[in-house]
Amino acid sequence: MTTDFASLGVKPWLVTSLGAMAIKRPTPIQAACIPEILKGKNCIGGSRTGSGKTVAFAVPILQMWAQDPFGVFALILTPTRELALQLAEQFTALGSPQNLKLSLIIGGVDMRTQAISLSQKPHVVIATPGRLADHIRSSGADTIAGLRRVRVVVMDEADRLLDEGFAEELVECLSVVPDQFGDKTKGIPARQTLLFTATVTESVRALKEGEGRAREKGGREVFISEIDTDSLAVPPTLHQTYIFKPSTVHLAFLHTLLSTPGNIKKSTIIFTNKKTTAQLLSHTLKPLGHRVTPLHSDLSQRERTDSLGRFRAGAARILIATDVAGRGLDIPEVELVINFDVPRDPDDYIHRIGRTARAGKKGESLTFVDEKDVLLIKAIEERVGREMVEYKEEEGVSLEGRVVREELKKVSEAKRVAMLNIEEGRDEKGRKKGGKRRLETGEEGRGKRVR
Repeated sequence: MTTDFASLGVKPWLVTSLGAMAIKRPTPIQAACIPEILKGKNCIGGSRTGSGKTVAFAVPILQMWAQDPFGVFALILTPTRELALQLAEQFTALGSPQNLKLSLIIGGVDMRTQAISLSQKPHVVIATPGRLADHIRSSGADTIAGLRRVRVVVMDEADRLLDEGFAEELVECLSVVPDQFGDKTKGIPARQTLLFTATVTESVRALKEGEGRAREKGGREVFISEIDTDSLAVPPTLHQTYIFKPSTVHLAFLHTLLSTPGNIKKSTIIFTNKKTTAQLLSHTLKPLGHRVTPLHSDLSQRERTDSLGRFRAGAARILIATDVAGRGLDIPEVELVINFDVPRDPDDYIHRIGRTARAGKKGESLTFVDEKDVLLIKAIEERVGREMVEYKEEEGVSLEGRVVREELKKVSEAKRVAMLNIEEGRDEKGRKKGGKRRLETGEEGRGKRVR
């Protein structure tokens, strides 16, 4: 049985980098995949959330790059900005002894700055498909020239990238990198493809079959490892509960629940299905005394990064998020996950609750349910192979009594004020945009043009 990274063939400088990040022993997915990737095989790695998939591909990529630091060595595609930022942090930390040069290509950042970074041929490019596709379309051939000789392509959270929503951008991104056979006439070797996922979907299975056919035609050998995927993706140390109440009182119950002695200090993520709901919860709970911070796609990239940073540092106890926080983010101290809205897809439920009970630790999840959610809950229970149990109140605490006697009126007033503030903020934002647009188009006569 493998007990350390050196026995997997990992070089001493990388073992030292891993140790500096407090990573001493390989997880099963790392032990399985690292040696096979180092042999040059394509890899499809399936393992549950929190199992260390990033290290499973980052370590062999950096080791192969350090031995042959040629141009843009690797392209890593991932579905969200937050995951891209997290990957960039881990690659930078691991590759710093070898002066790794990295380019991060995500939305919400100036295109020109990114184009310059890409044109300077970094060693590793980490990108979201939409923004990289933007550069392929508009930044010129010289900017993306380095991608045409990439040695390794990674699809992180592959089940999400293979969804229809990413299809067009993904095809565009893959069109500029070498294919699985390369081009011997130009001296371009076949690319090595690494695919990692927590959930093996039909699209992932189809890709497996395609990789198998490519091997038959002379492509790279394919290594496939599935460890704790599917129903086992829910950690056994996670306690899943629900509260069944009318949706009209969910917010009052949420506030009361967060204020109980057993929960008042817990690091918590609250998931919503819509960014408008996340915004409303944030504006309502903060005046009620909760240290909250939001994370959704209506925020600027700086706001999203700062919000996640506050939560990780403990400056905010509660992160209120849409599913942009549902996948892959490494937030190790989350003790409680609350589904304020029941997710429509059972796999999204698995990813959400996977934010807690990581690395063998205990964790709790709580889902708010009303009459319209019953079929969704049944589908989730069937998917995870386990029934949720009804939330048991703490000794001496009556949620129902407190909500009715003390909190309902207070929360309703806070919600009303929050809705007014949100609406005023939208109006103000619209006026600012409108004013800027008029200056840009000369609609205010002699107004200076905005550059």
